[in-house]
Amino acid sequence: MVAEAASFDGWTCPLPLRDHDRIVIGHGGGGRLSAELIEHLFLPAFDGRSDDEDDGGEGRRGGSRARELLDAATVIAGGGRLAFSTDSYVVRPLFFPGGCIGDLAVNGTVNDVSMSGAGPIALSAGFILEEGLELATLGRVAEAMGRAAEVAGVPIATGDTKVVDAGQADGLYVNTAGIGVIPDGVDIRPTRAAAGDVVIVSGPIGMHGVAVMSKREGLEFGTELRTDSAPLNGLVQAMLAATPDIHVLRDPTRGGLAATLCEIATAAGVGVAYEQARLPIPDEVAAACSFLGLDAVNIANEGRLVAFVAPGDLDAVLSAMHDHQHGAEACVIGTVNDDHPGVVTARTPFGATRVVDLPLGEQLPRIC
Repeated sequence: MVAEAASFDGWTCPLPLRDHDRIVIGHGGGGRLSAELIEHLFLPAFDGRSDDEDDGGEGRRGGSRARELLDAATVIAGGGRLAFSTDSYVVRPLFFPGGCIGDLAVNGTVNDVSMSGAGPIALSAGFILEEGLELATLGRVAEAMGRAAEVAGVPIATGDTKVVDAGQADGLYVNTAGIGVIPDGVDIRPTRAAAGDVVIVSGPIGMHGVAVMSKREGLEFGTELRTDSAPLNGLVQAMLAATPDIHVLRDPTRGGLAATLCEIATAAGVGVAYEQARLPIPDEVAAACSFLGLDAVNIANEGRLVAFVAPGDLDAVLSAMHDHQHGAEACVIGTVNDDHPGVVTARTPFGATRVVDLPLGEQLPRIC
């Protein structure tokens, strides 16, 4: 008896081969596919200039020179500097342990603006609603957004609503944008990472991604994992009060800690080396990753930041972080060097060193 040939029609993969002419899930994962989409499609379409042309100064950051991969663009207005950011949220399911798509959207945009050192001052909210969505569900999301905005101290100043046909939006999608004011003397961007800098993580990693996945797939790990989603503007302001000369801030969302470190190393042309044993990975996250075959450094976080600071500022910054609720578990995980420019390495507990590459896509799609 001859077995029928297997049919692969309709198969999808979040980490596809890179030779394709259509959008795949991996393009939204914050990894190498996302970077290539921006580099080769959006940048030429929006900017139209060659790589060797001048970037136009501060006001172009994050726009035409998005190769710096900033969380928010810096724009000049009235002689001052504003941070401007936008993001879209397509998380599935809408509600997960410790949060929902609403507070996630507020916290995510507050954090993106804050990573430039800016103090967020206003947000916008746009809703793509699917026909048939229960008003009670929308009400819960809206109320969660209002509470999150109040906690962050950043008002939702304007918004928009659109409705699409049933089956076209997984219930609802949310787009948020935010603006903030960058204080004088603050210059935070990936290209400022320098050899000798110390790398700090503000707290345990991997919690958000695993919390969403556990709810999505109905998995249990002995204890409920809750998202780490939180506004980090207060923590950033406390760090800046300790020293305004923080070199780099990033929130390791899509692609996780690994993608964030790889992007910074590439942008600054420096090497980053971290100790695997120093990574703050909760036991529950480690157990879930072992069960699912995942790596915690590739999983998205929504209430954590990575900071690059000069050695002389380390004690002051760490002390300020430890005094804040969202930085109480901050720790040093590594250093910056000029031994291997553009490359991130991890030292294992066994003394070996491995190269940490930019993920192709994301291990857990649709979690933010």
